[in-house]
Amino acid sequence: GQENARWITTVIMSSSLQSHEVSTSLQSQHHRVRYSDSVANGSIIFSLSGIAFLLADTQDLLKTGEELFLDRIEKFINIHRNSFLLLSAALHGPKEWDLMFRIQKRFLGSNLRLIPVHNTAETVKLMLTIAKTTCKPHIDNIRDRMLMAKAQITDQSPVWKMLHKSQLD
Repeated sequence: GQENARWITTVIMSSSLQSHEVSTSLQSQHHRVRYSDSVANGSIIFSLSGIAFLLADTQDLLKTGEELFLDRIEKFINIHRNSFLLLSAALHGPKEWDLMFRIQKRFLGSNLRLIPVHNTAETVKLMLTIAKTTCKPHIDNIRDRMLMAKAQITDQSPVWKMLHKSQLD
């Protein structure tokens, strides 16, 4: 069926990610990758879905200091309504979880969703899943399936059958 058709999209990435593994991985899956100097460093934007990801390495953050990074996040979420921060670490230990907690606390109530990731494959799979399920026509397809499932559940419901029967009597 249509679900098995390959989903190909255009991705806009900050020029800083040009030689990044994520970029290579997306291209190897035949997605069109465009680099731009006008988007925030580390950002990956799926324009069809209106979703933006900010990729950050926890080790780099712990080294370079988080204040600068928090300002970057602030700018990022002001530009992108649907924003995800992907914090990558080979292992999420106490330092990494603590950093995530501080970032979450700082942006509580904002439109930022924070997701810990471990490697390139996981990062790419996650981004593609989120982007695909939030883009038309997939979102319409999902909505239609939900409505159909709801209708079937209602039709099969013993309570519904009983009510229907009592109306006929």
